[in-house]
Amino acid sequence: MLPADCAGCRERRPGLRHGVCPACVTALSALRPRPVQPTPAPVGLPPCAALGPYAGPLREALLAYKEHGRHGLARPLGALLAEVVAAAVGGVRPLALVPVPDTAAAARARYGDHLGRLARQCAARLSRGGWPVRVYRPLRALPRPDSVTLDSAGRAAAAEAAFRPRSGTPVAGGERFVVLLDDIVTTGVTLAAAARVLAATGRAPGVAAVLAATEKRHHS
Repeated sequence: MLPADCAGCRERRPGLRHGVCPACVTALSALRPRPVQPTPAPVGLPPCAALGPYAGPLREALLAYKEHGRHGLARPLGALLAEVVAAAVGGVRPLALVPVPDTAAAARARYGDHLGRLARQCAARLSRGGWPVRVYRPLRALPRPDSVTLDSAGRAAAAEAAFRPRSGTPVAGGERFVVLLDDIVTTGVTLAAAARVLAATGRAPGVAAVLAATEKRHHS
């Protein structure tokens, strides 16, 4: 097999499985979901769990997937997200997975609906594990600046009016536990804004699950 760049370490290696080398697979497999909470936590943020910090192979794999069109990474990343969902929810129960929607501009820039692909792969992995699960898309994203270009205040202002309910789309059956999905949590304002809109429709998410959490840097 021809060598290719590993999505986790950027080294050129032969025979990559799903785009990640064995060393990076080992590093990713060692991560364990844990509760995370930005400080300060925005109003409306549900309890949140992340696989690990936004660093190392996890960060590089997410960047390769989102920014460089490595769609093959949706399967392994979706499987990792399923681990986070399972840990955040606890025991097996019917789930409604609600991915945070991208704006149309962000989807074009990121080679399509990257979080929708992750949600489908996440649902497939959970389903194989015996979880009754469906993906719902009850939210639509309004045009806003890309969060990577904004500071904390800018993120908060942009998130405040970022989402609206999608008309005619149910959130979930009443028996399903709602899980809000995103790839990265930084300040939490995007997740909180999406959660508030869902709560206004009567289906507040019980938890949020993300792959990575940025860590606040302390300057001396």
